[in-house]
Amino acid sequence: MDLEEIGKRAKSASMEGAGLSTEQKNNLLRRAAADLVSRSNEILAANSEDVDRAVKNGMKSSLLDRLRLTEGRIRSMADGLEKVASLDDPIGSVLSMNKRPNGLMIGQKRVPLGVIGIIYEARPNVTADSFALTFKTGNTVILKGGSDAISSNTAIVRVLRRSLADAGLPVDMIQLIESVDHETTQKFMQMDEYVDLLIPRGGKNLIQAVRRNSSIPVIETGTGNCHIYVDSSADIDMAVRIIVNAKTQRTGVCNACESLVIHSGILNQAAGPIAEALTEKNVEIRADERAYDAMKKACPEAHLTHASEEDFGTEYLDLIISVKTVDSTDEAIAHINRYNTGHSESIITNSWTDAQKFLDRVDAAAVYLNASTRFTDGGEFGFGAEIGISTQKLHARGPMGLLALTTTKYIILGNGQIRPDSAGSSAAEVPCRDR
Repeated sequence: MDLEEIGKRAKSASMEGAGLSTEQKNNLLRRAAADLVSRSNEILAANSEDVDRAVKNGMKSSLLDRLRLTEGRIRSMADGLEKVASLDDPIGSVLSMNKRPNGLMIGQKRVPLGVIGIIYEARPNVTADSFALTFKTGNTVILKGGSDAISSNTAIVRVLRRSLADAGLPVDMIQLIESVDHETTQKFMQMDEYVDLLIPRGGKNLIQAVRRNSSIPVIETGTGNCHIYVDSSADIDMAVRIIVNAKTQRTGVCNACESLVIHSGILNQAAGPIAEALTEKNVEIRADERAYDAMKKACPEAHLTHASEEDFGTEYLDLIISVKTVDSTDEAIAHINRYNTGHSESIITNSWTDAQKFLDRVDAAAVYLNASTRFTDGGEFGFGAEIGISTQKLHARGPMGLLALTTTKYIILGNGQIRPDSAGSSAAEVPCRDR
């Protein structure tokens, strides 16, 4: 099917989707969750094709982890659909209603965005999560996955479309662009006649390419050069636990810690425990001169190298972490705001003053006090799933759940009002010949 036909079908399906009842949407999501589990063998067989191909192509282990599906991960995908079904439906809610002096009632109502396009890399779970959130909000979705996961994505979409068909609902509320060539992606980014919003999910290069080449409004997501700042008053044992979790629980995710910032006042006490814990997890530490010397002295067996300027701005997605030494919380904030990607930042401290300064002044979608950055996730935030983590400031920021996939329209209720001529207009009205 060519892109023009995909766009037309998506637009048509979006008109029907906007009118679905909450009950219809919830019932379908539960049906689809059950179908994913019952047809997991089909999905796992397709995923094996992708994984085998990725291994032959030399994909690094952290990205293979993103790509690989298991029975448990399919169950988690299904659980995500069921969680979204249990959430309140935002569509149709009236946000405000005010009566004007002329008797008009003017209010705002929450409505779907329309057709959402998603361009993403080797993460098959995105396929199911995207469908759950777009469907619950009455939107249709066009998916453009990468070549690494094409077999897995095709199998998952096939299951979801069958669920829609069995329920008598428009199957084109989800479509997958199966072509994986660059030219098709370029054309997709120009389909503003049909697509209302484009969301890229992947690495820095993908996001920048979409932002620069799209004629469709774009929400930037995903790139995460996340920091943990160990303040001078930090509990070192707590800091070690948080750093190890944020860096090593899953290295190939955007909310993993990539950079450590340590106050010089605690460096000598913290260097040994942090270096030992990271070395035990086979993490390579790329440290500035002061941190390098302190860690080398405290933990000679640490995997230490000297950091370059580039290291401080790198999202590794690997068992590598950069370390910067600072002399104040102000310097830590300045360093983080210079190198971060607007994703997730954390301070470990027992100082309420430093905590509030950090929470107020660090420019990121999610800012933590004494907790791991790994919590920046739609499920952890209570959204059921997420369409992505927005690192920009318009129109959404942070994990994007149901509300982020809606817009509003004004509804105006009258009983025969007409607008008076200029003599009766408000003196404060801004002139506009189109009014």
